[in-house]
Amino acid sequence: MRIGMRDRGAGRLVLSPVGDLDMAAAAAFDRALDEALERPGLVEVVVDLAAVPFLDSTGVAALLRGAAEAVGRGATLRVIDPQPLVARVLRITAVDVLLGWSGGRGDGSSTVEPGWRRLR
Repeated sequence: MRIGMRDRGAGRLVLSPVGDLDMAAAAAFDRALDEALERPGLVEVVVDLAAVPFLDSTGVAALLRGAAEAVGRGATLRVIDPQPLVARVLRITAVDVLLGWSGGRGDGSSTVEPGWRRLR
């Protein structure tokens, strides 16, 4: 997995992973995220998932760890532009809203698949 990093100014940073975010890539993603979170004055980390075709449970866990770590440092982490399979994983695990992605609905609500219960 390759992970691009761009500074958007004003304490905002974009991470752009390329490839599957799975068990094999989670450690590399964690390292890149740790590096991003070390930056002074960081306000927001945006993880652009446009080039991530597959996300498994270890990838979801890595994103959630990153979000929790960001909050602990006074910043936020959100995801943008997931591919359809990745978007489905975010929805059915009910972490879409936790990671700042409203599933394209624009109202901030989760789009949990029928038959799945929301986490409370």
